Amino acid sequence: MRGASVALAAAMLVATALSGCHAAATSGAVAAGAEGRLTAAGAEQPKNAILSAPVAPGVHVTANVEYGTADGQPLLLDVCAPPPPTPGTESAGPAPAVISVHGGSWTMGDKAGANWRAVCEWLASAGFVTYSVDYRLVPHAIFPAAVDDVTQAVRWVREPANAARFGIDPARVGILGGSAGASIASLVGMRGSGPTTSGDRVSAVVDLSGPIDLTAAGQRLGHPVPYVPRIELAYLGCTAFDACPQARAASAVYDVDPSDPPVFIAQSSNELIPREQGDAFAAALEAAGVRHSVTTVPGHGHSIEILSEAMRTDIAAFLHRELG
Repeated sequence: MRGASVALAAAMLVATALSGCHAAATSGAVAAGAEGRLTAAGAEQPKNAILSAPVAPGVHVTANVEYGTADGQPLLLDVCAPPPPTPGTESAGPAPAVISVHGGSWTMGDKAGANWRAVCEWLASAGFVTYSVDYRLVPHAIFPAAVDDVTQAVRWVREPANAARFGIDPARVGILGGSAGASIASLVGMRGSGPTTSGDRVSAVVDLSGPIDLTAAGQRLGHPVPYVPRIELAYLGCTAFDACPQARAASAVYDVDPSDPPVFIAQSSNELIPREQGDAFAAALEAAGVRHSVTTVPGHGHSIEILSEAMRTDIAAFLHRELG
């Protein structure tokens, strides 16, 4: 695993910054920070605003469902299901689905950590059957392992028996990720071509502060925090960007084509991943004629830190519009 140890010590110290949460341990236990962040409206929000998102009565969580195996180990996801129909009312039929991909610098994080469980329950409260996935992590696995795992999850979700079990429409599957998870989610969304309603393609992508250009050119987009390139190299299994052929394959910005699904890009003006990354993603989508939007909020918020009430409302509206 060439170069995977280059940034491991630094990555473990700072991985929580790239995850958008405060992790107490690699098990995913988290605690909310007291520090505030400015939203687009200028009001102070808790640093982890997602923890304040209300959960609709009746949201049900099915934990630790196996969606595949890798390296002889099970791959697991949690399913957050919307409340059942009120007695006496007619069911709306199969629900749209969203795959949720946690952050953590590709080295840590957990589908069931407090922040990402809150994301799962928020999306379920908004009407989406949500699959919060775990995937293989650095240093035990490097690119493309995590992307392959999440791609496998998309295929698993769509299998007829699994779609029926959780009551989803397999033609309406979106994906959302934060930070490193957004890098994975965006690449899953951009890879491949053809219809976005079957196989391992998705119909909508939400990118929260994602690094979408891991090449040497991407390091010149804005002013990356010094430790971020080292974390990216560990994920890629490289020692230098200019000698890392897999860097381009790991970068969603180079996989955009006109068949790709709509993308909602959210970022802050002065955060860990330079906003020029999101702007470059938007430019590539624009050039390909792919529907997209960019929301940049003021401040230093990163990943799920920017999920204020207003941002959650906008993302839910985007997903409902694009997933039908």
